[in-house]
Amino acid sequence: MSRRYVCANAGERASGLIDAVSAVRGGELVVLPTDTVYGIGADAFTHSAVNALLEAKGRGRDMPVPVLVGTVRAANALVETLGAYGQDLIDAFWPGPLTLICKANRSLSWDLGETKGTVAVRMPLHSVALDLLKETGPMAVSSANRSGAAPATTAADAEAQLGESVAVYLDAGPCTDNVPSTILDLTTAIPRVLRQGAIPADKLKGVVGYLATD
Repeated sequence: MSRRYVCANAGERASGLIDAVSAVRGGELVVLPTDTVYGIGADAFTHSAVNALLEAKGRGRDMPVPVLVGTVRAANALVETLGAYGQDLIDAFWPGPLTLICKANRSLSWDLGETKGTVAVRMPLHSVALDLLKETGPMAVSSANRSGAAPATTAADAEAQLGESVAVYLDAGPCTDNVPSTILDLTTAIPRVLRQGAIPADKLKGVVGYLATD
């Protein structure tokens, strides 16, 4: 049976975070608010949980799941290198709607799908998400919707699409800005924008100088 917590209520928020942390540690799925849209999340290192996430969305392994972190230190532990520009971009735009694709730390035991040795990592600018992530550690998080449907901008919308596949829904009200994060690939010599999003290319160029765009 799914549980939903209204995070505008301080008591419910505290109870919801405790329940969500327990669910993630137990290999279950949770829906959490972010600074873009609601996400469906699982422990990044529990293979069965990540598989359950993909199944709940109806999504294939060919679209690997991004990872959200609650601290920059956690992000550093996930990657082999941030490259020439990663730390400057983090300083400028995290927490916030910038997803960085880096070469993954090869010593980690995880399976996020067909990543080709990379990881897409982001630190969201949302207090509920950050409070959760600081307790759980890195989470595999994708938009809270069935594949092909519009991303959920409310917890109720997420629940209508994902139902009982999710153990805990953290309801922080409607998303105020549902523009997706900008995705920037740092695995090539020149950073490449893979998805235009909330942070415009001009702002990124202010940090990295030159960008490749598809």
